[in-house]
Formats: sequence, structure tokens, C-alpha cells
Amino acid sequence: MNVNNLIEFGIAIMILIGTIFGFLSAIGFIRLPDIYNRAHALSKSSTLGVLFVLLGTFLFFIFAEGYFSIKLFLGIFFVFLTAPVSSHVTLRAAYRSKVPMAEISVRDDLKAYWSNDDQIPE
Repeated sequence: MNVNNLIEFGIAIMILIGTIFGFLSAIGFIRLPDIYNRAHALSKSSTLGVLFVLLGTFLFFIFAEGYFSIKLFLGIFFVFLTAPVSSHVTLRAAYRSKVPMAEISVRDDLKAYWSNDDQIPE
């Protein structure tokens, strides 16, 4: 095996890992009981899956084609930056709208800070 085959094999493994993380994210979305757990599965594993796939594609273009793709680089950067923030904002809106947690949830850390009688802080 030469170096190019090893690089392409490593890139294929990265893309496969990204695909597996995306699949696990879909399973977590289907199996978990409430919006808080589902959003956790979606934001963490799907972000990691997309990042692995984009990074594998980015490395393929650099090593195999000799082309630096600024679009892929910016895609990696913005997915890494925006996916956790959007998940946090979505869950915060759900909590402020008083979406109930699942019965099997053990603990609500924010309940002590925002009781039902108090005004939710801005």
C-alpha cells in the first residue's frame, strides 16, 4: 500500500464514523422520551457526525485532489459554531414555555431558580 491509499482509507474511515454518528443521532431522536433528551442526542451526535463527514471530505480534497475548499472549511466552522447554540436556544424556549419533562427524568436543575410563581428572567 502506498501513502495515497492509506490517506484515502483514513478519509473513508472518518466519513464512515460520521455516518455512524448520524445514524446514532437518528436512533436517539426516535428512542428518547422528551424534547430535552432528544435535543441532546441531536445536537451532540449529529454535530459530530456532520463534522466528521465534512472533515473527511475536506481532507480528501486537500490530499487527493490538491484543492483547498474554503466552502468546506467555512461549513465545518459554522456547523461547529451554530449547532450547539441553536440547540441551547431551542431548549431554553421549550423550558420557558413549560414543556414538561418525561416522568423518568431524575432531576430538574433549573426548577429551583425558576419556580412557577416567579417571573422568568430575561
